[in-house]
Amino acid sequence: MRIGGERVTTGREIEVLNPWSGEVVGTVPRAGVEDVRRAFAIARPYRPKLTRHERSSLLLKAAALLRARVDEASDLITMESGLCKKDTVYEVGRVCDVLTFSAMEALKDDGQSFSCDLTPHGKNRRVFTRRDPLLGVISAITPFNHPMNQVAHKVASSVATNNRMVLKPTEKTPLAALYLADLLYEAGLPPEMLQVVTGDPREIADELITNEHVDLVTFTGGVAIGKYIAAKAGYRRVVLELGGNDPVIVMEDADIEEAATLAAQGSYKNSGQRCTAVKRMLVHEKVADRFVELLVEKTRAWTHGDPADPKMDMGTVIDEAAAKLFESRVNEAVSQGARLLHGNERRGALYSPTVLDRVSPGMTVVKQETFGPVSPVIRFRDIDEAIALSNGTAYGLSSGVFTNRLDYIARFVAELHVGSVNVREVPGYRIELTPFGGIKDSGQGYKEGVQETMKGYTNLKTFSLPSF
Repeated sequence: MRIGGERVTTGREIEVLNPWSGEVVGTVPRAGVEDVRRAFAIARPYRPKLTRHERSSLLLKAAALLRARVDEASDLITMESGLCKKDTVYEVGRVCDVLTFSAMEALKDDGQSFSCDLTPHGKNRRVFTRRDPLLGVISAITPFNHPMNQVAHKVASSVATNNRMVLKPTEKTPLAALYLADLLYEAGLPPEMLQVVTGDPREIADELITNEHVDLVTFTGGVAIGKYIAAKAGYRRVVLELGGNDPVIVMEDADIEEAATLAAQGSYKNSGQRCTAVKRMLVHEKVADRFVELLVEKTRAWTHGDPADPKMDMGTVIDEAAAKLFESRVNEAVSQGARLLHGNERRGALYSPTVLDRVSPGMTVVKQETFGPVSPVIRFRDIDEAIALSNGTAYGLSSGVFTNRLDYIARFVAELHVGSVNVREVPGYRIELTPFGGIKDSGQGYKEGVQETMKGYTNLKTFSLPSF
């Protein structure tokens, strides 16, 4: 825990467990409400005065420090999350991208200007805009599935806009967040601009949401908690990046080899624990048999096991309880008529890549978000049915569509109730600048991504002057 530049202990600890071995890989202090209040009390009166150049240089230095420590940082993420080394090395690279893009955006002049003599009612004046940091403090709450990158997206934009943030990483994977905070301090970040509290959300979450100094709450995580935050926050800005039930849609004209390859990657990368992971595979009945054949072939080749083994394509999921949930949902689907073609094998928190065919839309495995490496295939007759199936859940985050027909693409872009449509790519494709976010139970339509997050972390001020 980092409060006011100090490493704070509370006499109470939370153990961080390795999902693969069950061993304790670290401990973090268990903060109480008074610890959280102290962090906000330190942040609120502090007014950062870093120039754009200083903010950009700091973030670039942090990126350089992290690039020099990729193995160390990725090992830490693997130990606390169970994600395989391939995934955690990739994640550290993405964090470097977030820091670099934030540094670039910090240098941009974000103001606008326009003349007022545009109508008979105007005057010979000029209007200007500027973006100022928030008056209060940003409260950030992050999840386990990208233990460092989710943190980076919230923190780097806060630094780039000269804000102050109190961050609470999940108690399941807090070590990567603390590692990144220490790296930013090493790069020169004033500690008042970022403080990290660790603890049990049942004890401190309400204070993080309702503290009098909070201007904005930014949360990434589950739908139920997101809706609780929205109800509890009151007259504050709330940015919610919630769950997804993202489909790939494979039309009859698609390159089936390409579609199956990317669908498998989208389903199993990061152990399937991404809000934009492929959760449903909607496949045209004319090509479904061939697609399923290729999907099973690629799934069999997807190695899983010890996450520290650099040869593995997939490690564990976050804990045994999650693995048991996936196992039970697949068993339920099979009992209701789905065909298990591969997988559904579990050992502790290790759950195998799994393929289900002949899934119907009402089965729990696709009706709800199954946050793990399960590939359920649903067959459809035509594009109308594909669009109806895609829109037929409570979520609306992203999608991937496989077709070469412009008329199909136009309809998908116009008619899918989602925040993103990726053509011939997985739903999760983006770079760190991409505006990202969903609708319905996936979010309120606000976007994240470096540029959009920085806009959300500022107040737009307008002023006018006589024209010269």
